[in-house]
Amino acid sequence: MENSKTDFVTVLNSILLLIDYQTNIINGIASGDRTEIKKAVVASARAAGILNVPIVMTSINTKENGEVIKELRDLFPGKEVITRLLPLPDAFEDERVLQAVRKSGRQKLVIAGLWTSTCFANTAIHAIQDGLDVYGLIDAAGDTTLEAHNSGVQRMLEAGVTPITWMSLTAEWMNSGSNSDEREVTNESYGKYSAMLSYLANQQPLVHYK
Repeated sequence: MENSKTDFVTVLNSILLLIDYQTNIINGIASGDRTEIKKAVVASARAAGILNVPIVMTSINTKENGEVIKELRDLFPGKEVITRLLPLPDAFEDERVLQAVRKSGRQKLVIAGLWTSTCFANTAIHAIQDGLDVYGLIDAAGDTTLEAHNSGVQRMLEAGVTPITWMSLTAEWMNSGSNSDEREVTNESYGKYSAMLSYLANQQPLVHYK
């Protein structure tokens, strides 16, 4: 079944949407460790870049919220960040964001955003309504309070969003990539952003999933 939740997320059937990872928004996170949240989104983006998974990035009100974090901009120099013009929590209300996802032709949308209970949850639920198979990158999300984050996650789960973490997502992507890509992801994503796998990546042989 094409849109089955039992199908793995692959480099050919998925797209990564990163909503409003801006400096001042991250600074407002109080639901968890900001460093770990930032690490999760950057590691996911790095793996997507290596494996040629399409990526859409957005920002909103950059005057107040700042630019997209330097770590993401450095990964994709010159890549367009869609600056959302409507002051709404649903990024899909901006036609350019919606069309960028639709244009990819990918059925599985992996989405992460700030904050969890607003832009992340609203956009994810809209994507479910549009018939996409939506995966929420939970460890890359945060909110102004832990209660807000948890309620946002619960809202998404009840709407049908499948939770996923950056390491499990990367493992599924790696399972459908080439051996050379696997080695690079092991070094550049797992090796740099996971304390445990950083150690393993520097051992011989490298950790392989295939």
